[in-house]
Amino acid sequence: MDFLTVPTVTFRSLYVFVVLSLDRRRIVHVNVTTHPTAEWTAMQLTQAFPFDTAPRFITRDRDGICGDVVCRAIANLGSEELVIAARSPWQNGYCERVVGTLKRECLNHVIVLNENHPRRILKSYLEYYRETRPHLGLAKDTPARREVEPPELGAAQRRPMAGGLHSRYYRAAA
Repeated sequence: MDFLTVPTVTFRSLYVFVVLSLDRRRIVHVNVTTHPTAEWTAMQLTQAFPFDTAPRFITRDRDGICGDVVCRAIANLGSEELVIAARSPWQNGYCERVVGTLKRECLNHVIVLNENHPRRILKSYLEYYRETRPHLGLAKDTPARREVEPPELGAAQRRPMAGGLHSRYYRAAA
């Protein structure tokens, strides 16, 4: 889990909370707020892992937001928290990489208007990220696993995704 900041058109900062599952590099949960608190973060963790789906470990940094409330929420989920060393983002490298990917491939190309705007943008981008975007760490597969389409299925077609920032290519019968 980690936070990233997004500037708005009015020069305010929005905070995006990201929860990543390491097994398939799957983004489990994303939400946006103008003012993150420990209570809000704990609620997001609870929403990210409903019905006893929490992982064995949750890795977090030493952000001041993650106080006793968040520690209790992680314990209530039945997970063990792994706190990385101070000023050591490489210890949470997968999540830091996802934060960079969200910025580079999506949020840096959009002028954010308000708090709901990045929610809509990220919802669309996450569909692309989960179903279409290849990941080298997954042998060029997607987190949702996809079948390779043989050329016999027809000509390649393009479907814009994430508001036209990215595309999905698929085979369609002629």
